[in-house]
Parts: sequence; structure tokens; C-alpha cells
Amino acid sequence: MTGPQLVWPPTAPPNPLAVLVSGGLDSAVLLAEAVRVYPMVFPLYVRTGLHWEPVEREYLDRFLTAIRTPSLQPLRVLDEPVRDVYGEHWSVSGKNVPGADTPDAAVFLPGRNVLLLAKPLLWCHLNGVPEVATAPLGSNPFPDATPEFYDGFANIVSTAVGGRVRVLRPYSALHKVDVLRRGRGLPLEHTFSCLRPANGLHCGACNKCAERRAAFTDAGMPDPTDYFNG
Repeated sequence: MTGPQLVWPPTAPPNPLAVLVSGGLDSAVLLAEAVRVYPMVFPLYVRTGLHWEPVEREYLDRFLTAIRTPSLQPLRVLDEPVRDVYGEHWSVSGKNVPGADTPDAAVFLPGRNVLLLAKPLLWCHLNGVPEVATAPLGSNPFPDATPEFYDGFANIVSTAVGGRVRVLRPYSALHKVDVLRRGRGLPLEHTFSCLRPANGLHCGACNKCAERRAAFTDAGMPDPTDYFNG
């Protein structure tokens, strides 16, 4: 099963798992929970050419090193550039990114989850991995984060290749504060949630930095993040 009914993490799962990772808090905690129980876990990073990706990758590489276990396989990077579609969108140019006081809707990236799932689903099919896990939260307001989208898109791709790969969403009934508490004790200083990094640090002034600060505060946990602005 997928969605809120999924028992996560499962007990002694027999099959390998792929996990979509971005370097952010949610996917980092998801990956760390997966490597504790799955026999093999393949982290998949979809590189689309967004402004923050070079710094995000540095954090992700450090996180992967920090949680290294025998079950954790080397990072697979799948390229799916979007500049030809997004043009000079703020996510590509790094200009006029949504600030700390903007609503969630301000950070919507059209078709983001279509891009994040298309190649990973094909990769799983070709490599005999029956499930890919991703970490959308219950508070996600976007049209490509609904159960209907995830299940429908997975079915379409599986039909196209004569396969059967499922998308697991174990955090779909949770909020960020819940995920943070699950990740207590993990090296969360090696996670990244920023739209406009400055000198390799979180900028401290964008929508995602504000969300990150609030999550640590609401979870009652110290924020280990170095912010360029405060």
C-alpha cells in the first residue's frame, strides 16, 4: 500500500528500495530510516539545473557519508535539465527568489514531480527495484503531490514499459515537525533547504530558510544550520 496506510519503516523487507533524495530534511530522514531496514537502498538524485543544486549536492554528499551503512548504495544521478522549459524562472536564474514572508504557493515549480519521477521510475524498472520512496508531506498543497497523481503517474509509466514499480509516500500524513522529530540524532547539519545559497551556506532570507527555522523551533530542537544572514 502507499500513502498514509503504509507502515514505515517496514520490518525486514525482502526487496531493495530506491529513495528520491534532494539533500533536504524530509528526504534525508526518509533515507536514513530506509537504510536501517532494507537490504539495499539506492539513493537517486535528479539533477535539473536549478540554481541551488551545486551547493545542495555538496550537503547531500556529506550526509550520505555521515550515514554510510552496508545497505546504502552509491548515489545515482539522473539528468533532466529544465532550462529549455523554465527559461529565466527564479529557480533557474536565482533572481527574485520567494522571500521569507511568502506563502507556500510562491515556491511552486510546474511539473516538478513529473520530472522527479519519470527517470527514477524507469531506472527502477530497468534495474529490478520494485519500489521508489519519496517524501511529500501532508501539508504539501501542490497538484502534483496528491495520491491520485503519484499512483496514476506510476501506473502510466509501468504500463508504458510493461512493469510494475510503486511509489511509496510514507510521510504523506505527516508535517515537517513530525519528520524532524523522527530524525532526532541524525546529522541534520548536512541537509540543505535554501533557494539562494550564499557562500555555500543557507541564505537565511528565503521562503525555504524560513520554513526550516520554523520547523526546528516547532520541534523543540536546536537548529544546527549555518545561515549567511543570521
